[in-house]
Amino acid sequence: MSRISQVFSQLKKEGRKAFVPFITAGDPDLQTTGKLLVELARAGAGVIELGVPFSDPMADGPVIQRASERALENEFGLDEIFQLIDQSRRTIDTPIILFSYFNPLLQYGLKQLCQEAKRVGLDGVLVTDLTPEEATDFSAELESHDLDMIFLIAPTSNDVRLRLVAKHASGFIYAVSRAGVTGARESVSVEAEKLVRRMRAFSDLPIVVGFGISSSSQVAEVEQYADGVVVGSAIVAEIERSKGRDDIVSHIGEFTRSLMPELKYK
Repeated sequence: MSRISQVFSQLKKEGRKAFVPFITAGDPDLQTTGKLLVELARAGAGVIELGVPFSDPMADGPVIQRASERALENEFGLDEIFQLIDQSRRTIDTPIILFSYFNPLLQYGLKQLCQEAKRVGLDGVLVTDLTPEEATDFSAELESHDLDMIFLIAPTSNDVRLRLVAKHASGFIYAVSRAGVTGARESVSVEAEKLVRRMRAFSDLPIVVGFGISSSSQVAEVEQYADGVVVGSAIVAEIERSKGRDDIVSHIGEFTRSLMPELKYK
């Protein structure tokens, strides 16, 4: 059983759901990212999504686009991201997944990527622009290194696609709450619950919901039907607002805790 599976299994026994924060590696800088990984784990994250900055983040809204732009100015690559994860493993054991577009991973080399990911304690990979039909080789490489392959599903996914994802996914399944790009919204789409219910007919894997979730009330709403909740843009936006603060790490930790309904999360 992978570390991700262990976390979801334990949370289920405790009657709790996974809170899954997203941050962009290198925003505002690599040193802060390393500290944030530890702080988010201590804040109660079930799984942490670490975004690989990319020059053409077509699935992301303006908040995460700006985060990628800021991070790319720091001129680093996957080797430095792996170093951060390696260092964090001295302190935390919270599952960490890479959230990336395919190009940076392909340029790095998929076999080398999986070897390094396994070495430093990464737990899985989610590639936003890689469909199950095109992921066979990469998925097999990840599996051979005991790494989870997380896929996205959307309200527009038909049953054929849901079955395909169920066949190839491991760890958990990421249900996009609505069509479109990432970004905070005032309400969660009613389509999200329908999508989770449809997916449960094809897979027993945990299902987390993300895209547009930005408040504790929305987290509480989604946790009623999903196994976990992803918050990305709201946290990244707070990092942007907090740039230059000496207490940015502790501040983001407190902000993250404020998003967690008290009765469901520690």
